[in-house]
Amino acid sequence: MNYFEFYGIPESFNPDTALLKKKFYELSKKYHPDFHANKDDAKQQEILELSTLNNKAHQTLSDPYKRLEYILRTHNLLEEGAKPQLPSDFLMEMMDINERLMEVDDANELGHITAEVLAIEGDINESIARFTAGYRQLDDTAKEDRLNKIADCYFRQKYLLRIKDSLNIFASRF
Repeated sequence: MNYFEFYGIPESFNPDTALLKKKFYELSKKYHPDFHANKDDAKQQEILELSTLNNKAHQTLSDPYKRLEYILRTHNLLEEGAKPQLPSDFLMEMMDINERLMEVDDANELGHITAEVLAIEGDINESIARFTAGYRQLDDTAKEDRLNKIADCYFRQKYLLRIKDSLNIFASRF
């Protein structure tokens, strides 16, 4: 079941966090297994599944990154094994950073590369914020366009995470 539907709230990249928490506590109480201990096995199993669903929904929708990923998955934009088509200029920039990272031999140069990566990450985060703002008010065609732009940012972000991991490994050398 769709987590947004489970909570009875509209799909949003920026949901009302107070409402989200309220729905979680409401359903936690309603589906707490201790309150259904005298029910038959089938009902207890159903309650346990609903309690688990409530916990997973809350964990996912409370975390901005997991929520973004969840929404993209529900719209089939993150299919397993699919290779994203990132723009060649972005890939060239990442390749250049990777090459410089492989040749880095002092902490100063590593600091410059780190600053560059953090600036790119900041730009991606700004784009995500811009594309997710007002999403709920868009019509279906505009939502689809936005989702594709958000997915592009998501894939860039994932690519950048690998470079940040490499940065951390290289940072431990100095």
